[in-house]
Amino acid sequence: MATDALTLARLTVARGRDKSGRPEAGDVDFAPGQVTALLGPTGSGKSRFLADIESLADDDTPSGRRILLDGALPDPDRRFELQGRLVAQLTQNMNFVLDLGVERFITMHAESRQAADPAAVARQIIAAANALAGEPFAPDAQLTQLSGGQSRALMIADAALLSWSPVLLIDEIENAGVDKARALDLLVKSDKIVVIATHDPVLALSAHRRLIFEHGAVRTVRERSAAEKRLLTQLTEQEAEFSRLRERLRRGEDVDS
Repeated sequence: MATDALTLARLTVARGRDKSGRPEAGDVDFAPGQVTALLGPTGSGKSRFLADIESLADDDTPSGRRILLDGALPDPDRRFELQGRLVAQLTQNMNFVLDLGVERFITMHAESRQAADPAAVARQIIAAANALAGEPFAPDAQLTQLSGGQSRALMIADAALLSWSPVLLIDEIENAGVDKARALDLLVKSDKIVVIATHDPVLALSAHRRLIFEHGAVRTVRERSAAEKRLLTQLTEQEAEFSRLRERLRRGEDVDS
């Protein structure tokens, strides 16, 4: 197994076609450290777009898209070699079947990545995951006992801090019970290409730009404006107040004062 970290300065999704065969708006470039949100109604093509990136599509999927790496199509051998290494993907349903403790599992991953101090890396990842999770978990907790939100938080932290894959695809992080703002901050600092399919206004406005989908294709690319940044601040404050109310209800406290 190759153990060298992958580097990618630019990923390009060369335009394909919508469900009626009409061409998309144009090619879309992605750069490290950039968060892109995918928006559109259910069935509009967001998951297909993520799948095209994950599979390094070469006009062999229903969308007709091609994925270019640093401006070039990978040849068939290179494409096969990169599958499973170039992209890390977190899906909506994140559950473990391996009956192993969290710390041991992450330490094994760090060892496989030849980390200088696997135990220290595992502690760092678990601490980051607990900062994201709504309910903290102990290092010796069994993977199979983690909730969906805890599992997603652990994998986000692992992908940001340990994974060598330069591209991270996430499908609907808002439903995972994790701290969205902290998760995005951690992912941006990881200097990966981050693409998130979402229906959440805060997540959408937190991204550097948004791809709007319709009928299976990208119809519009919108950069975040100054006015949207101000709106994001307001929405974030409102969401923080909502979270405080939720915690008071969970603790059985009075909420009528």
